[in-house]
Amino acid sequence: MRPWILSEVNYGYVKEHPYEVAVLPMGATEPHNLHLPYGTDVFEAEAISSQSCEAAFRDGAKVVMLPPVPFGTETNQQAFPLSMNLNPSTLALVIRDIVESLENTGIRKLLILNSHGGNDFKSVLRELFGKTTVHVFLCDWFRMVGDVYDEIFIHRDDHAGEMETSLALAYFGEFVSCDPKTGKLLADDGATASSRFEAVNKGWVSLTRPWHLLTTNSGSGNPSDATKEKGEKLMAIIVERLSKFLVELAHSPLDEHFPFARRK
Repeated sequence: MRPWILSEVNYGYVKEHPYEVAVLPMGATEPHNLHLPYGTDVFEAEAISSQSCEAAFRDGAKVVMLPPVPFGTETNQQAFPLSMNLNPSTLALVIRDIVESLENTGIRKLLILNSHGGNDFKSVLRELFGKTTVHVFLCDWFRMVGDVYDEIFIHRDDHAGEMETSLALAYFGEFVSCDPKTGKLLADDGATASSRFEAVNKGWVSLTRPWHLLTTNSGSGNPSDATKEKGEKLMAIIVERLSKFLVELAHSPLDEHFPFARRK
């Protein structure tokens, strides 16, 4: 039994060891180029959350990882088979009900650990604010490593590229498709189409992207230089940063200034 993972503990343990912080891993079920499994986002969310919770738990934080939610918003990938979609409004209701369950339990601090770029939860946090005693935080893990990305990886990764493939090789490599003779990834190069509009290409104007037109096989980013070692290096950085936050969150008093520092 790992006491920082809710699905593994029993009621006897929970009765005697109340938690202060919950972590909710949010994933998705969708294709990731030709070589990564449909559950990539779920596996990533679970690996990052479990290792971060373990490090925080061993450092004295009363933290628990909730079971991962395996579905996300897939309206952009609906042209690909078995992209399992939950609309943003549906996901918002799921999170609201989970928050209510935590509130009934007495847990007042929640971190949503999001592993899917198509999930946008900032509006959910805004809508929940003031309507629950639970303080909800959000971490898109792939946004927390921008300052070290170029120290580890060669190619930019938007979806199933070098970064995600490296994590997959390190933590669920049995599901990564490679040529049995050469060991080469059975993937395309993750090339993407440009918009016909300059303002979109430069980021001045945004839109929802239909991935069957944007990509060839759902991949965006070249995975060819991915390695297990790069995935392990990235994970160490994420766990160090995230576990430190979880420890600070667990130990921070819920006073009238939370989550801000007192003004001097």
